[in-house]
Amino acid sequence: MIPLVSLPEELAAAAAYVRGAADAVAARTGVEVPYRLGTMIETPRAALLAGELAEHAEFFSFGTNDLTQLTYGFSRDDVERQVLASYQERGFLTASPFARLDPQGVGALVALAAERARNVRPGIKLGVCGEHGGDPESIAFCDDVGLDYVSCSAHRVPVARMAAAHSALRQRQDESGSAR
Repeated sequence: MIPLVSLPEELAAAAAYVRGAADAVAARTGVEVPYRLGTMIETPRAALLAGELAEHAEFFSFGTNDLTQLTYGFSRDDVERQVLASYQERGFLTASPFARLDPQGVGALVALAAERARNVRPGIKLGVCGEHGGDPESIAFCDDVGLDYVSCSAHRVPVARMAAAHSALRQRQDESGSAR
């Protein structure tokens, strides 16, 4: 996974380097190690250029912690200590955007990037990496957008598994038109 990419040319160059290194190792050892090459979408620019990035990547992992910071223009450390509690008390935010994915801002970028990437590479694997991957509402959003996986801290895995199961059941009920 190539991190923190914002330019398609940058990803193309990094991908060529990785593929060249893999080919060299295979030629030297006689062993071809299967791998997928992808990138972490951590900047708003990368999300907007997802179609062009998908030409060079087999998967995207949305780094939603950094994407949130850059979309809001917040320094997470400063904002969590000094601003978020006030914003929540005043009703500006219902939850920390670092704990729950903001569907109108960061989520909109994820949805747009997913659509643009799939238009170029229909089979691209898409997921989320970060604390949002352990939040039930964020997981439901990711499922609604059609992401393939979520990744989160080990201590959040049980909650993530339960939320993913609930989301899958909800989608099945929605598809069948039945309410249980």
